[in-house]
Order: sequence, then structure tokens, then C-alpha cells
Amino acid sequence: MATLVDIGVSAGINILSAFIFFVIFAILRLQPFNDRVYFSKWYLKGLRSSPTRGGAFVQRFVNLDFRAYLKFLNWMPQALKMPEPELIDHAGLDSVVYLRIYWLGLKIFAPIAVLAWAVLVPVNWTNDTLELANQLRNVTSSDIDKLSVSNIPEYSMRFWTHIVMAYAFTIWTCYVLMKEYETIANMRLQFLASEARRPDQFTVLVRNVPPDADETVSELVEHFFLVNHPDHYLTHQVVCNANKLADLVEKKKKLQNWLDYYQLKYSRNNTGRIMVKLGFLGLWGQRVDAIEHYTAEIDKTSKEIAKEREEVVNDPKSIMPAAFVSFKTRWAAAVCAQTQQTRNPTQWLTEWAPEPRDVYWPNLAIPYVALTVRRLLMHVAFFFLTFFFIVPIAFVQSLATIEGIVKVAPFLKVIVEDEFMKSVIQGFLPGIALKLFLIFLPSILMIMAKFEGFTSISSLERRSAFRYYIFNFVNVFLASVITGAAFEQLSAFLNQSPNQIPKTIGVAIPMKATFFITYIMVDGWAGVAGEILMLKPLIMFHLKNTFLVKTDKDREEAMDPGSIGFNTGEPRIQLYFLLGLVYAPVTPMLLPFILIFFALAYIMYRHQIINVYNQEYESAAAFWPDVHGRVIAALMISQVLLMGLLGTKHAALAAPFLIALPVLTIGFHRFCKGRYEPAFVRYPLQEAKMKDTLESAREPNLNLKGYLQSAYVHPVFKGGEDDDDDDDYGDDKLGKFEDEAIIVPTKRQSRRNTPAPSKISGESSPSLPFSGKEV
Repeated sequence: MATLVDIGVSAGINILSAFIFFVIFAILRLQPFNDRVYFSKWYLKGLRSSPTRGGAFVQRFVNLDFRAYLKFLNWMPQALKMPEPELIDHAGLDSVVYLRIYWLGLKIFAPIAVLAWAVLVPVNWTNDTLELANQLRNVTSSDIDKLSVSNIPEYSMRFWTHIVMAYAFTIWTCYVLMKEYETIANMRLQFLASEARRPDQFTVLVRNVPPDADETVSELVEHFFLVNHPDHYLTHQVVCNANKLADLVEKKKKLQNWLDYYQLKYSRNNTGRIMVKLGFLGLWGQRVDAIEHYTAEIDKTSKEIAKEREEVVNDPKSIMPAAFVSFKTRWAAAVCAQTQQTRNPTQWLTEWAPEPRDVYWPNLAIPYVALTVRRLLMHVAFFFLTFFFIVPIAFVQSLATIEGIVKVAPFLKVIVEDEFMKSVIQGFLPGIALKLFLIFLPSILMIMAKFEGFTSISSLERRSAFRYYIFNFVNVFLASVITGAAFEQLSAFLNQSPNQIPKTIGVAIPMKATFFITYIMVDGWAGVAGEILMLKPLIMFHLKNTFLVKTDKDREEAMDPGSIGFNTGEPRIQLYFLLGLVYAPVTPMLLPFILIFFALAYIMYRHQIINVYNQEYESAAAFWPDVHGRVIAALMISQVLLMGLLGTKHAALAAPFLIALPVLTIGFHRFCKGRYEPAFVRYPLQEAKMKDTLESAREPNLNLKGYLQSAYVHPVFKGGEDDDDDDDYGDDKLGKFEDEAIIVPTKRQSRRNTPAPSKISGESSPSLPFSGKEV
């Protein structure tokens, strides 16, 4: 069990690691040849020019201004200078609201930490319960545990202090959450009202279009919306299954990169043919001329692309029963996206279309009826992944202790019994072992989310973040607290009567705070500081710049600025919210470590958002209800655990007063859900009408159809060197239209599912959908 000395050693190691990372970062970011890596956002905006193009030869690569190195932490205050409105214009609302999650943590835990240290720490410290337990029952403890509720004896009236503090912490947390929810909701509405025109403001995604033997999907979609939205329908784009074509285009791009590499290599060292082997990793197989081989492969792949494109365009089976439908106004799109279209609630399903950057095109080809099965399979898979992961995590954690190391490798006993090594192992190794063990989890969860069929990158990240949060709660929190505490107290369990075991668990739960302190320092201090180095993008940029880059466009494509990574960053933040709220009334010692994490992460990510990250999409902070809900869940978990802990302490008079806390918290959550959440899931018609009116007044001659016509065309059909024959891909199969008015007669012979009479035959039939309409 870690002691104060062990925590001090761990803190020293992590602070030193963070300092070293900051020094390395300061040196790397000042070098001109790294400028495109550490200031990539400014290059993508066209607001920064490369310092390697002017000045002396050496100064193009190395910064010789030694005064700049003395201010190696100057980036921290600079990151705080940009005001929030300017930051929204610069990086978008998603990035700014993501930063506010860290700021929310500071606003919640700073007053809680002061109050807990001023009230609870003296109450906990001025007891000798753990010393007596160690003498009489052989229950291990440390000096840190004496600052926790474990040090208060059973039946003590001091537990009233913890109950009062639990109410105070809950009231403060709910107040801050409510004010923040209100602020973010207002920011979202203001952002939507002031942002520039975007295709998704006028477009809805229609899924599960019913099959029709007489009409194509494109004709059926057009007729349906001309009948049901005759004054507002503008155009549409049907969804095609171009996944194989996209794979071929990606394959050609990779082949082109290899060809560029070998051509550049040949031009630099024109001594003879460059030969490569075709076997695994080029280690064996037939030797061929590299340039000739990749040229031939590119020609072959280009022919396959042309053939596949033709099949996608002409094969009706490639057209999916889904379409992006655009309207003349935002008001009409809002009405369509937020209403049921037919009496059958499983057909003609409408939802707001993601913005074009946010569309995850491969999943649009998944039949809607398969989504339920896919999601059920992933629910089952995630259940087994979560609960079976407990075993390897517990095993790894057991090896990250003095006893575990000695048991597995007895010859290391002499080394690990050294006082300094013991402190390193107990204060540093458990946290780093857990972090390394979870390194591949985000990728696994993202693959699962993609398999479920979500159609936007933002929804993929939100689903992955939700599952990451559940996984952290079960495996990082519950497994560490409950099973870890039980194993630590195993010797005590074996030497006492069964009715004493619940008491021992109640004493042991707060003792696990020492492990979480080490984990916070490893993950939240050194881990956050290490992320600012951006080692992977740095290495990849210089490799591409050396072997692939031939033009300025190639150099821009070599940059990998990344994004905030909501699917990995937000669950980590939520784990700290959970730890802080759970341990605030139990072990306040943990709170300063969490505050340092929130402060350090806020500054670091603010710098990255200003200078590096280039957000892939803009959802106008649609993720905030998820953030709010998880903090509420953490608050309720802390209340339930505190009730259980006081129950083991026989605080029979005090514990029942905690029952009201979860009830009040649920009521507060329902209030916020009804008052603020609608702003994140629905678009007010009043706001849409106001924006439409303003736009029509400012741009009365706007050609909206031309603006929306190709907004949702699959990327493989858009312009570029790979798309020489794009002219004929559209037609009616992909929903392209001419600008002039046309008459669209129906081809239907049957009279099924028709909501309106025919305007050609004049017959009034409840089964005739549409016969003709002037557009």
C-alpha cells in the first residue's frame, strides 16, 4: 500500500517527466523545420508562411535566437490570451465547448477542495481508529488513509459532518451544472443564428425508403416530397453503395505515394534502376523495377476504378433506399426533420443530415433493417469485452505490486526491497501499467461503433465515448476499488468472522484512493504533458516530407494536425469527475491532484486548439447533453457509495438522511433535460424562420439549388485526378437535376401507398402517390 513517501516519489517522477516534455516541446516548436507541425492550423487557414523559405541557410532549420529558449513556458500565457468569441470564430464552437468541460471541472472542484480540506480533513485526522485496527485486526493502512473517513470510528457523530458536506457538494455541483448548461445552450443558439450558410441547414437524411417495382429510388423520393412538401422541396441526392470504389481510390492513392517515393529517390541518386521484392514487407519474392511496377499497378487500378464507377452508376442494386433531401428554406428542413412523414413510423424516416464533412460514407450503404441486428450484436460484444477485461486488468495490476513482482520473479527481491525502488513501484508502476493496458481500447470501441452503422463521424465518436465511459467505470473504477480492496484485505478476511467482512470492505474502499492518486499523476499530469509533443504527427510529417513531398500541396497533405478526439478525451475527463465526486467526502487528499489535471489540461488543449488541431466537423456542441448526463451519473454514484460506506460504519441515525440526495439529483436532471436539452436535439422553427428571412433580404437572387446540388455527392465522384469521367455519374440515378423547370411524370402502374390523387388522371385514389408535378 502506497505511503506519503511513495506518493511523493511518484509526484516527483511525474512532475519531472512533465517538465522534460515541456522543455522538449519548447525546443521542437521553435525550430523552423517543425513549424508546420506545431502551427499547422495557421497554415491550413493560409495565415502563416514557412520560415524555411527566407534568411540564412542555417536559420531555415535551426532557431539561433537563444533568448527564445529562455521563455520556454511562454506558450502557456499566450494560450490564454485569445478571448472566447474570437476562439469560436477561429476553431469552432465544438472546440470551445470541449475546453469548457475542463473549465467546468475547475469551477466544481476548486471550492469543493477548499471546503473539504478546511472541514473534513481535520475531522478525519483527529482520530486513531486505523491505528487501533492495525494493532487489533491486522488491517493495513497508511498516513494518507488517516485523512479519510476510514479513520472515524463506528457510531461516531462526526459522520454528520460528511453528510452535511455531501449536501453542500451536491448543491454546488448542480448549481454549476445548471449555469453551464444554460450558457452552452445560449452559445449554441447564438452560433446557429450567426454561422454562415451550410448545406446541412437545408438538408435532411431520409432512410428506409420503401421499395417500388415501378420507380427508381430517385424517382420515388422526388415524387414523395413533391406531394408532401410541394412548396418547399428543392432537390435530392440518393445514396449509393460506393464502398468498393472508395477502397480502389484509396488503393490507388497508396500506390501513387510509393511511385512518388521511388521517383524522388531515383531523381536524387540517378545511379541505376531501383529494384524491389514483391513478397511480404519486401523481404522475399520476385525482384522487379520499382517505378515500372508501381506505374503498371496504378494503370491497372485506374481501369478497375473506371469499371467500378460504371457499375455503381448503372446498377440499380448500388442505389440504397436512402437520400439526402434539400429544401428551399431552413424552416422547411426543420419541419421535415422533426416530424413523422407517414402513418407507418418505420418508413420514410427523417433526421437532420450531418454536415458534408461529418458524413461517414461507408455506413450509408448499410441497409436500415440491418442496423438493429448490428447494434444488438455490439451490445452483447461490449458486455463481454467489459466484464472479461476485468480478469487481465486485475492480473496486470497484481504484477504491479511488490508482492506480485517477487512472486513472479523472486530473483528481483533484493532490488524491489530497496526503499527508493519500493516507492517507485508502489507509487508509479500501477498507474502506468493500467494506462498501457488500455492503450488499444479506443480503437476497438471505434470499430464497434462503425459496425453499428452510425452515419456521421460525430455520432461515431459520441457512441465510442459513451462505451469508453462505461468501460472506465466498470474496469478502472469499480474493479480497482472493489476487487482491489478485497485482495488487499484478503489476510484480514481469512482471520475474522463472516459478519465482519462488510465492515472491512467499508474501511478498505477509501484506502484505494492512493492508487487513483498515482493514476491521476501518470495519466493526467505526465500523460497530458506528453500529448503536446505530438510525436507521431511530427515523425510522420518528416518522413513524408523527406520521401513523398514534391509540391506545396503534397507538403500540406503531409501535415496531420489531428483533432480534439472527443471519443478518447471526454471519457477520461469523466473519469476524473467521477473520482473527484466520489472521493471528495471520503478522501479529500485526492482533490488537489485532480485540480492540477484540469488546470494543466485546459491550458494545453487551449494551445493545441489555437495552433494545431483542425476539427473534422462542427456539430455546434451537440455533445453537451452527454457530458451533463455523465457528470450527473457520477454525482449519483458518489451519493450511493457514500450511503453504503456509512452503512458499514453503523451510522444508522445519519445515513438515512442521504437517501434524499439521489432523489433530488434525479429531479434536477429531469428539470435540466426538459429546460435545456431541446436546444441540442431540435432546431426552433422561430430561429429557422428568422435566419431565412434575413438571408432572403440580404441575398434575394441566391441560387440555392446550385449551392446544394452537389453538396452530398459521394467524395469518390467529386473532382480530382481520379474522377475524369464524373460527367455521367449523376443522371437521375444519383439525383442530379438541371436548373430549369421540368415536368416529372410518374412511371408507376400500380396504386400502392399513395397519399394524394393523381394530377394527370384526375382520379381521387387513396393509393396513388403522384403522377406529375412541375418543379
